[in-house]
Amino acid sequence: MREDAILTPSQVGQYLKTMMDRDHLLSRLLVRGELSNYKMYPSGHHYFTLKDGEGALRCVMFRSDAQSLRFRPENGMQVIAAGRVTVFPRDGQYQLYCARLTPEGVGDLALAFQQLKEKLAREGLFDPDNKRKIPEFPQKIALITSPAGAAVRDMIRILGARWPLTEIGVIPVRVQGEEAPQEIAAAIQWANLHKVADLIITGRGGGSMEDLWAFNEEVVARAIYCSEIPVISAVGHEPDVTIADFVADLRASTPSNAAELAVPDQNEIYMSLLGDGERLEGAVSVRLARYRQALNRLTSSRPMTEPASYFREKRLLLDFQGSRLAHGLRHTASERREQLGKLSAALPGCGERTVSNRRERLKELSAALDAMSPLKVLGRGYSIAQKGDGTVLSSIQNTAPGDIFQLRLSDGELDCRVEKIKEKGN
Repeated sequence: MREDAILTPSQVGQYLKTMMDRDHLLSRLLVRGELSNYKMYPSGHHYFTLKDGEGALRCVMFRSDAQSLRFRPENGMQVIAAGRVTVFPRDGQYQLYCARLTPEGVGDLALAFQQLKEKLAREGLFDPDNKRKIPEFPQKIALITSPAGAAVRDMIRILGARWPLTEIGVIPVRVQGEEAPQEIAAAIQWANLHKVADLIITGRGGGSMEDLWAFNEEVVARAIYCSEIPVISAVGHEPDVTIADFVADLRASTPSNAAELAVPDQNEIYMSLLGDGERLEGAVSVRLARYRQALNRLTSSRPMTEPASYFREKRLLLDFQGSRLAHGLRHTASERREQLGKLSAALPGCGERTVSNRRERLKELSAALDAMSPLKVLGRGYSIAQKGDGTVLSSIQNTAPGDIFQLRLSDGELDCRVEKIKEKGN
């Protein structure tokens, strides 16, 4: 290019871009700095600024590269960005085209794990009150894991040996790779939709953190949390801990341990039943011995060996009580006669004649009372009108048209209604 050439701004920008693209250092650059003004646009592209105490560098991370991010970038976070620096000819600004972003001082997977753990904990997905109870004797168990791994074979073998009554079904999924989280979550949802089991075990054998990462994805955690079927998480080995372990209703240290926790041991149940049977047999034997002793005492008692003697004793007692009663009655009658004699002597004229006179007087009064009885009046063709409460209707003022009353005759009663009231003389 000649020294006196006149260029347009776009030509200058393109020239600078070409020079920077040819620079080996700028094409493979690692930049350490603090994230600032971090924004993610609907297009999927990420825009941010890296800064230190003295300068700042504009950065962009396209959607294709941002999809590989394991953690959630936040303002103020110290990171190392890998990419290339070049000029965007349209505005003449140079910027870093970031291909990879890593948190400084900690791995991106470890940071992503911690961030998701804190997020789900705040939402209550780890709350013990939300844990479902593992069935004691599951009838069907669904194993959501890789059908080709050693873990599924170990679980099937242990489940069959411990409790062969349980039906085992395998829902095959990938447990590693980009497609694995969606497959695991979809399998959990499918098992719930079709109710294929009353217990789910999901997991895989051991591996690196990258190998186990499918069980640290949010989509898997939410599928476990929303499952109506209890879920046992069995991922890796004893030291391995995943997000799925926190959300699951029960965490097993290994897939083999999950099989042990899922079903009881038939041998232990058998020995327990044997022990219960022996204790029951012993308790029944003790009770039978006690009843046998009581029966022996009864059969050897006098009423059982000499039943007639019992009745003889009761007959003697009855005779004795009868004698006492007769003696008491005779004594009481004698006292009454003595008291009546004393009363007759004390009251002159109160003898047999007085009693006869009193009896005649009683008959006269009874006859007079009977003649005055309303029932005698009814017998002569009269009747008595009464309200429901038994009050006698003696005046038309005590009733009104429509009232119900009873008309009592000599041989029964009539239920009547007042249709019309007429005063005397009308």
